[in-house]
Amino acid sequence: MSKPLIGVTTYLDQARWGVWDMPAALLPARYPRLVQASGGLATMLPPDEPSAAASVVARLDGLVIAGGADVEPVRYGAERDPRTGPPARARDTWELALIEAALASGTPLLGICRGMQLLNVALGGTLVQHLDGHVESVGVIGRHAVKPVPGTRYASLVPELTSVPTYHHQAVDRLGADLSPSAYAEDGTVEAIELPDPTWALGVQWHPEMGDDLRLMRALVTASG
Repeated sequence: MSKPLIGVTTYLDQARWGVWDMPAALLPARYPRLVQASGGLATMLPPDEPSAAASVVARLDGLVIAGGADVEPVRYGAERDPRTGPPARARDTWELALIEAALASGTPLLGICRGMQLLNVALGGTLVQHLDGHVESVGVIGRHAVKPVPGTRYASLVPELTSVPTYHHQAVDRLGADLSPSAYAEDGTVEAIELPDPTWALGVQWHPEMGDDLRLMRALVTASG
């Protein structure tokens, strides 16, 4: 039996390697390694024309929207807070189109950090543009506890209070259509969201690729099989 093909979105940024310094499609290696360790095949999805999204998703068994830059506030009808980072417009456009295509086709979807926020925005939700306490220091992954909401898909996968790797300064504010919160941080921040069955769409605010808990990604791979 062939392994499910899981697409993972990428950064589009200037990068240096060897003698080269040029624009590159980037993805931290921990993302594909997590997919592979969970039984899937990983493929990178650099930004493309949104009109290509449905064709791309049709070739995938599952989709991961990876972490990255802040979502541009115009996407959810807000003025930019001075603490919001610079926009990644090509990623916003492309990944919102991928999310729409995945939801339309029933392709299993996991949003990680920015990916969770984009899932919320795609369904009409809004974001808190800055909160404290979820970044240890610049460039350093921290940890905090996350409590599942009983009866949710997330709780069926991870039923206990869990310490998770975290690095974010934005979060879900108003939930998008049909989304339910499925985990919270101790300060009340929504840490996971999901759509009801039969749709398999789950977003988590933390970075599972930075830890060793395979349950979330294994669940995506299993749903994609």
